[in-house]
Amino acid sequence: MVFEGLSSKLQDTINKLRGKGRITEKDIKLIMREIKLALLEADVNFKVVKDFIKSISEKAVGNDVLDSLTPGQQVIKIVHDGLIELLGSTQSKVTFSSKPPTVFMMVGLQGSGKTTTSGKLANHIRKQGKKPLLVACDVYRPAAIKQLEVVGSQLDIPVFSMGDKANPVDIAKASIEHARSMQFDLVIIDTAGRLHIDENLMDELDNIKKAVKPYEILLVVDSMTGQDAVNVAQSFNEKLGIDGVILTKLDGDTRGGAALSVKAVTGKPIKFTGMGEKLNDLEAFFPDRMASRILGMGDVLSLIEKAQEAFDDKRALELENKMRTQQFTLEDFLQQMQELKKMGPISQLMGMIPGMNSKMMKNVSFDEGKMVKMEAIIRSMTKQERFDPSVVNASRRKRIAKGSGTTVQDVNRTLRDFEEAKKLMKAVTDMGKSGKKGLGGFKLPF
Repeated sequence: MVFEGLSSKLQDTINKLRGKGRITEKDIKLIMREIKLALLEADVNFKVVKDFIKSISEKAVGNDVLDSLTPGQQVIKIVHDGLIELLGSTQSKVTFSSKPPTVFMMVGLQGSGKTTTSGKLANHIRKQGKKPLLVACDVYRPAAIKQLEVVGSQLDIPVFSMGDKANPVDIAKASIEHARSMQFDLVIIDTAGRLHIDENLMDELDNIKKAVKPYEILLVVDSMTGQDAVNVAQSFNEKLGIDGVILTKLDGDTRGGAALSVKAVTGKPIKFTGMGEKLNDLEAFFPDRMASRILGMGDVLSLIEKAQEAFDDKRALELENKMRTQQFTLEDFLQQMQELKKMGPISQLMGMIPGMNSKMMKNVSFDEGKMVKMEAIIRSMTKQERFDPSVVNASRRKRIAKGSGTTVQDVNRTLRDFEEAKKLMKAVTDMGKSGKKGLGGFKLPF
């Protein structure tokens, strides 16, 4: 779960306020101290923490809060609004030139995921109707050009390269001419990185900047390096002037120091976040949605957007009808698992559900490995078995287990879980129809 450690501590702290009829200044001081410690443990910049605590403390001890009927909720809202402000207030989108091609220059240190992120960004923006061209300007790191070409090939996005003997400035300039002649309206330049910031790196980047005049310079940083990521962002901004930040590996960042510090320290917005290794695992960054996720309030909008991308509307209506009429088959179950996988890791999706805090997440049972096993079992069945599981007798179970590389017990468990999932889906469908809320405790079938 994103920011798991920080989320858990902040949620525990603000839960002490929920339902409190009266709050004193002493209560607020204790709460602010706990929030301060949680942020410092999350590797948030000390000055950022100090300013944040000062700002929300001043608002929290105001008369309108202390005298309010729901002071706990008021303080939670102040913390929530403070986090949104810290993360950048509003979504900051990439901008495009009115005279194509628009040029984005990707910069960052080695190991930050810059080359893969260049491909992810091209893929993300292509969905907006743009025609992107990737440019290989890293002529120093072994196989850097090949890596970009492989990424481009996987995404079916062209890569412009002049080999590792050419000058990066010449490559960048030539790529713009090539883009104009071939009518590409977006050029994404993957520049060289270093293990650390040095004069040679900055000189080369500055020369590329002067030669191609990029519309936006986007800095790619590894969020898991915490304070180091913020220091890198500050240095690049001072020496080059960046327009935005892309935080990679945010799905593995349980602390959150970089995300919560980078905007306040550099003044530059986070524009995208890398949420996994797949080439479609790049998300636009929304400060309000991230603040809600940190405080356990969920992120329904992102969940809906992911579902809309993964699920076909017509197919969803068919499934709903099948669930309601108890015609849901193992074939449907398999398709639903495949579509669910497109949305990302289940743990990440569960974190977007309102009220699903880190403690509750530990009580919800899901096993991604079990999901893979279930897919193999269903794929080993005949068409008849998928549509009518009642025909799966003992000998068929042995054959299915052998064909899927699993055990008969695994096959039995899959069939049992399928029946449970059918009941759960029927209950959810009926609930949506009747307008009821709440399912109580539940166990996922994987």
